[in-house]
Amino acid sequence: MAYDQKLASRIEIILESSTFPNLHKKEMFGGIGYLLDGNMAFGIQQEKLIVRVGKDAYQKTLKQPFTSQFDLTGRPMRGWVYVESSGISDDDELLSWINQGIDFASGLPPK
Repeated sequence: MAYDQKLASRIEIILESSTFPNLHKKEMFGGIGYLLDGNMAFGIQQEKLIVRVGKDAYQKTLKQPFTSQFDLTGRPMRGWVYVESSGISDDDELLSWINQGIDFASGLPPK
């Protein structure tokens, strides 16, 4: 499964100016995952952004426009959402979602 190279480039440009030394890119889910201290924070699958928001924020996040359940196997993963390309069309929107994933992952113990 291919992933959106243009979205990956946009993310790389945003991350170049960030201060997250423990954020690493890894191929997974047929796309790319960005892990903070070994915990996935966000990623790309096809043209969608995957964001780890946690179980507490999950239902509230799903009520936001352009979001849907993250589901690879027919069984949604609670705490993870897809964000459609329409919801990350500008860099401020994309950065906001990236920060949500990083904020959640930063509260997890390192792996």
